Amino acid sequence: MLGNNEAIATIAVKDIDVAKKFYEETLELKPAEHQEEGALSYKTPGATIFVYPSQYAGTNQATAVTWIVEDVEKEVSALKTKGVQFEHYDELPDTKRKGDVHIAGEQKLAWFKDPDGNIHAIAEE
Repeated sequence: MLGNNEAIATIAVKDIDVAKKFYEETLELKPAEHQEEGALSYKTPGATIFVYPSQYAGTNQATAVTWIVEDVEKEVSALKTKGVQFEHYDELPDTKRKGDVHIAGEQKLAWFKDPDGNIHAIAEE
């Protein structure tokens, strides 16, 4: 059934222009070839990100998108130079934090929010 089909991460935002600046300038996503009017689409090597305006933007209190990276510390550092602030979840079981990076065994993770409060995670491969 669905296991043979591509999935799309769908992110609600309040202001599409603010979102465009964040996703294109801060996260350096490239717009997909096909764009729907009033929304934004980005194609990455592993997913499509669809950003659309909604009155419910930022109400999800869980991670919306997880980005798999080679080096979490390097990505955190690069994003911080662009003004991204990272979230700290010190209550996670069996997890310690080194600066903005959470370490759970071999796994390294960091979380940040977009301008609407949608939660993004970066995790090491």
